[in-house]
Amino acid sequence: MNELDQMDALADNERMVHLLAGYEFPWDFIRSLELALMRSYTIPRISRLLDVTGEFRERGQKRYDDTAILVAEFLKHGYSSERGTAAIDRMNEQHAQFSIRNEDYLFVLSTFVLDPIDWMAKFGRRPMSEREADALCNFWIEVGRRMHLSDIPADLAALREFAHNYTRDHCRYDDANQRLAEATLKIASDWLPAGVGLRWLVKPAASALMDKPMRDAFGFPAAPWPIQLAVTGMLKLRRLALRLLPRRKKSAFFCDAPTRTYGACPYRIDQLGPCPRANRDDDTTPSI
Repeated sequence: MNELDQMDALADNERMVHLLAGYEFPWDFIRSLELALMRSYTIPRISRLLDVTGEFRERGQKRYDDTAILVAEFLKHGYSSERGTAAIDRMNEQHAQFSIRNEDYLFVLSTFVLDPIDWMAKFGRRPMSEREADALCNFWIEVGRRMHLSDIPADLAALREFAHNYTRDHCRYDDANQRLAEATLKIASDWLPAGVGLRWLVKPAASALMDKPMRDAFGFPAAPWPIQLAVTGMLKLRRLALRLLPRRKKSAFFCDAPTRTYGACPYRIDQLGPCPRANRDDDTTPSI
């Protein structure tokens, strides 16, 4: 029997999320959390705060790596571990520089639960089980408590209802949304070699993975149908191929791999994220 099938979604949520993110769905977790990050930009109140800092335009790759590392630290080690606690503390330190509404925090937290669940249902080697989805929700609820959030939805159904209502009330187009989305896609396009002429594909490929409310909030057109078919088709073929392979024996967390910012060099958690204003060369407010 799979170890995950023997665990309790509440008592064992740290261990279950460790196995899900590091062994069962490592690549898919990264992609789904990238989509979750972009979903937060569909809210003008959030995107304007992020946009004014210039972090994504001026230091986009570092911002991407730092965010992914911090999240990977507590996915791997658990929120109650020394490293997980340090990562959450660092995140809280960055957030404390701003006046951010509790409901905005809750929406971002909801994307980190719902986008992975929905991604695995469509493109993962298998959908998450009900127990696994509940464990992921319980994990992020506890992270939310350690971020000092209030009125956190009590379970997955309540979280999905909150996200639906919040999106209905606040998701709309704004120029800041579009600037952040374009800057984020530039990070991804820069991963491709400049001379092969494929960078133009990044935006329509990303659009193919977005739902209509996301596209509308960014002012993005729907992907042309051949690109839509190619992107979703390749991901579904990958899903079929993965089902034929044995389960992963070695973990693959983002924080364990070389990054474009740090290479294979070790990093310190307390150095991740934007520098305080006094240590910066510009006069831009540091990003969350």
